[in-house]
Amino acid sequence: MALGPVATPSDSSVGQDPSRLTFGHFLSDIALRYGEREAIVFEGQRLSYRELESEVRRLARALIGAGVVKGARVAVLMSNRPEWIFALFAVGLVGGVLVPVNTFARPEERDYILRHGDASLLLLQRSLLKHAYLDELVRDHPELAAGEPGALRCEALPQLRRVVCLELEEARGSVQTWDELLALGEGVSDALLDAACAEVHPADDALIIYTSGTTAHPKGVLHAQRAGIIESWRFAEQMRLDPDDRVWTAQPFFWTAGICMSLGATLAAGACLIVQEYFEPGRALELIESERATTVHAWAHQDKALAEHPSASDRDFSSLRKVNFSTQLAKLAGIEKDEWGPGGSYGLSETFTLAASIPSDAPAEIRRSTSGMALPGMQLRVVDPESGEPVPTGQAGEIAVKGVTLMRGYYKVVPEAYLDENGFFRTQDGGWLDEEGYVHWTGRISGMIKTGGANVSPVEIERQLEGYKNLRVGLPVGVPHPTLGEALVVCAVPREGAQVSEAEVKSYLRSKLAPYKVPKRVLFFSASELSYTGNQKIQVGPLREAALRRLEAERAEIDGHTYEKA
Repeated sequence: MALGPVATPSDSSVGQDPSRLTFGHFLSDIALRYGEREAIVFEGQRLSYRELESEVRRLARALIGAGVVKGARVAVLMSNRPEWIFALFAVGLVGGVLVPVNTFARPEERDYILRHGDASLLLLQRSLLKHAYLDELVRDHPELAAGEPGALRCEALPQLRRVVCLELEEARGSVQTWDELLALGEGVSDALLDAACAEVHPADDALIIYTSGTTAHPKGVLHAQRAGIIESWRFAEQMRLDPDDRVWTAQPFFWTAGICMSLGATLAAGACLIVQEYFEPGRALELIESERATTVHAWAHQDKALAEHPSASDRDFSSLRKVNFSTQLAKLAGIEKDEWGPGGSYGLSETFTLAASIPSDAPAEIRRSTSGMALPGMQLRVVDPESGEPVPTGQAGEIAVKGVTLMRGYYKVVPEAYLDENGFFRTQDGGWLDEEGYVHWTGRISGMIKTGGANVSPVEIERQLEGYKNLRVGLPVGVPHPTLGEALVVCAVPREGAQVSEAEVKSYLRSKLAPYKVPKRVLFFSASELSYTGNQKIQVGPLREAALRRLEAERAEIDGHTYEKA
């Protein structure tokens, strides 16, 4: 098969020694380069690059003492905090595979990730806001309350052998405290740690990122060591970060953007990362002002919440200089020209974020009108969604990608299920390539809904609604929203004679799903208002259009946006 038009630069480097594209080497390189510069700020705690390296190595020795060997899966259920960062680099340093768990995950999804990801060690914090992580875990798996540390036996989580809890004062059955874990490293020498690090290769497995797609369960995206490190160096370069930058972020570390765009890029640049455990706009504004942040990473709806907070107009944002010009926060900071913005890019979890990009200080007209060019070592092409055949330059189709940061694969899925015969990954994103090699992303061509920076599987919501007796049909759709990207809406047909309200459906889903998967609206339709395919499947496209018309007719308001007819 001919490849057709392909966007692929000839330079496959990222300006770094390829042999040092591992988490362990990255850490030692930045510690050597930036030394005593401030790396992390969290709740009054300040860590230099050397102190960060020291904390990571301390935890890495403890992991070896706990029996973590190369390839072992270590799950982390924590918010954005220094211990999450220590775990990322410590697990990578010894050659383990980090399995981040979404802090919004409900117990069923948590267990799926731990089981599917083959986690043998779980590091978690005791609680966060209304989430009592440890209590929930022990409630669901009583074996933890009586087991022996390091020798846990739990049929529901058959690979799990050890659980360590942050902020736990004394051991609870088989659950150890953080200090007890660190004590296991006291007999592990730096020489042994360095020897373990030396055996880690850039091509070794490093992370399994769980991300929702069009399936009921989240997909495990397996990435090699080099993917996250390449993207960290790339983001630092593309965003033009330097050692004088101070970066505040709302991006969670359990997804790829948080790992490389927020954390990795900041460290690669020698800058300082201002860490906030969870997003709360008032506290965020305090940190941005008091820590003299220069850069803010937030999803569009969070940018909006920051700018509209009652205290925003009275704060000094003069330190901000690398902020997307289109945000209200940029206006509050007095930024008058569109000279910086990360919008000209394209990527996904399967490529550890960036596959295509242009520098954030590129001309505004290019950043606004394109999704960038294929980055070094990456190849993009556009194919017909049905046949898989390449389409001519300028013609729309499905974006396909391969290259140095493409995932090792979906964990426990055979490669032929997601790669074509030329090794390209079919993204289910629509777009086209122009004559100059710029890619133009036009939106999803699959049923996945992207809202507030998160992917939501419609199948997962459908299956939960199948258990709701008052509905005959419940189908989620995404309708356009200026800050969320898409607003999640459920279109429902009540069962004959049933009395059901929007509040009741939302309450039911709230008890079954993570908060970001609960619809913003539930709209009721009659069966006669639905359109069907030839084999009697409900057509999602017309249903989405009907939902949008209904919202416009109601002049419905969702998260600050009022739907009105054009």
